[in-house]
Amino acid sequence: MAQNFSLKDQLFNAEKTCFLADLFADADPSFDAKAFEAQVMSRLLELELKERMAWIADCLQQAVPGELPTVAPTLLRALPPPLDPTKTDDDFGDFIFAPLGDWIVSVGLEYPDLALDVLEELTQRFSMEWAIRPFLNRYPDQVLARMELWCGHDCYHVRRLVSEGTRPRLPWGQAVGLELTDPLPLLDRLHSDPTRYVTRSVANHLNDITKKDPALVLDRLQDWSETGTQDRDELRWMTSHTLRGLVKAGHPGAMKMLGFDPEAEITASVQVSQEARIGGALEFDVSLNGAGDQPVLVDYIIHFQRPGGKTSAKVHKLKQAALRDGALSLTKKHKLKGNATTFKLVPGAHRLEIQVNGRVRASVDFDLLG
Repeated sequence: MAQNFSLKDQLFNAEKTCFLADLFADADPSFDAKAFEAQVMSRLLELELKERMAWIADCLQQAVPGELPTVAPTLLRALPPPLDPTKTDDDFGDFIFAPLGDWIVSVGLEYPDLALDVLEELTQRFSMEWAIRPFLNRYPDQVLARMELWCGHDCYHVRRLVSEGTRPRLPWGQAVGLELTDPLPLLDRLHSDPTRYVTRSVANHLNDITKKDPALVLDRLQDWSETGTQDRDELRWMTSHTLRGLVKAGHPGAMKMLGFDPEAEITASVQVSQEARIGGALEFDVSLNGAGDQPVLVDYIIHFQRPGGKTSAKVHKLKQAALRDGALSLTKKHKLKGNATTFKLVPGAHRLEIQVNGRVRASVDFDLLG
């Protein structure tokens, strides 16, 4: 589907294309930067994001023809310096280098050793998590063996590629034929990494696994806790981030690992404080009662009406806290956006549920007005 780009967006894309062209022109005087820019921009703004990556890769392949052994020297000379090694997080690099990964896949699948060498360099400018996956599928043992070496790499971007590239459910990524357990020895090493950029990827990887095998993940987290090679606060954060999907689903084992008792004797009540209207907000009050000052993890679930009479439940975080003298009161104002493009609200009967430590403890029906 074509997109409507503002003049600012068009100039940004043209500037990035020019930047890439200049890099290759500096690396190879025969590279026709102006022709490359013109070819890229002739179609770029018509395409979606992944299509744009593929198109730029196609244009590069035409401008620098040949298989990987022929083009790799030029490609490597064209790369700018690696990303700042003093940073430890939120340094994703420049997206204009993402198409280089597509290019490597196109011309390098028959040359796995060289391709892995090049991807090791590229991922220090922009993550090659998508590009590594075709190689994993064709050469799983070879790539996993290289990743074992990468776990000890000086650059945290290379270390992250090990975890991110092997994720079972990588967004936009090609599916990989690995067993869920295949990358676990690599994650065993990476879980104690000193950089949040890597440990977040490890947690996201484990969260992917929870969709199919929650017990495997809970066991691994327990093993890591007993091993004690990661900072306690960081491992606590990783555990919470890993189990976020299971928490929404109310998984008892996840609740217990996070310190919340799903069997706790807690009562709850909920009351919608005023009418809910599309474009307005759902406002509600929650009261919890139980023994002592026990910790609680409170979520709320809205069962939305969908076209055709079906319903769709969405879980939202409310509060992680503790009862005080056996009680806790909470209020929430949930915005009901009427112009959201991802989830269109439908007037009619809805339900609000309060989930405490993974169990629904209270509910109330309400009408959503148009």
